[in-house]
Amino acid sequence: MASTRQLKSRIRSVGNTRQITKAMEVVAASKMRRAQDADKAAASYTEAASELLSYFASQGITQKHSLFKVKHVHRRLLIVVASDRGLAGAYNNNIFKQYVQELKNDHAAGDKTPSVAFGRKAAQFVTRLREAELAGVYENVSDQLDGGELQAVLAMAVEKFEADEIEAVDIIYTKFISSIAQQVEVKRILPAGFTEVEVAEDLNEAVYEPNPKKVLDAVVYRLVEAQLYQTLLDAKASEHSMRMMAMKNASDNADELVDDLTLAMNKARQGAITQELAEISGGVEAMND
Repeated sequence: MASTRQLKSRIRSVGNTRQITKAMEVVAASKMRRAQDADKAAASYTEAASELLSYFASQGITQKHSLFKVKHVHRRLLIVVASDRGLAGAYNNNIFKQYVQELKNDHAAGDKTPSVAFGRKAAQFVTRLREAELAGVYENVSDQLDGGELQAVLAMAVEKFEADEIEAVDIIYTKFISSIAQQVEVKRILPAGFTEVEVAEDLNEAVYEPNPKKVLDAVVYRLVEAQLYQTLLDAKASEHSMRMMAMKNASDNADELVDDLTLAMNKARQGAITQELAEISGGVEAMND
């Protein structure tokens, strides 16, 4: 059994660790609330964008538009959205598991899969895979997305898509459902309107001036951009939520460990006192004899 001094040292060490994890939990909770607010604020616009893309795709006016062209996929661009830092529970591992599965599926079909990594952890993981082709890296992406990285990756994806260098663009990200529920999803943003969503009835009665084709040419890029932007907001909210829960679990485990160590220390102290009393009693008896 460890000595009382050793147990005191371990209790102090675990207590210091708990202070760190508790502070990180508070910081993650604050970031999560801001990311969640930003995610909710953009959701209505993104839903409307998805409805418009689905509506245009169903009207037969997109057949000659380059961003709506459905092609047989032999080479698709995968955008992998992970984090720059760890300590976020299974956030990154869940993304990487889905990414590896997508690579296996493409490899089995004989397809090529160039990848764009969002986040340092994603870049490190992709570069370690022999079968992965890294086409771009974006690290230290701020929670307040300023559009720089967004515009760069979308411009590259659109350029490659229009040049027939790729036939599809998919994003692997973590969809934010609630503070305790997140889900990894693969979302296709090119060709535009590929993922059909339910269109509101009043949208069918809308009047497009001067005509739907000109409206389409003017807004399709922005609508695809809105979908990409929403996935990044979802990913940020999910990351901070999972980090908050991971740090909360670490703090709770530290509390339990301190209680266990304190109990062990009290038992050790009680055992030492009992032993001293026994030695004193034995000495007194020896003197009486």
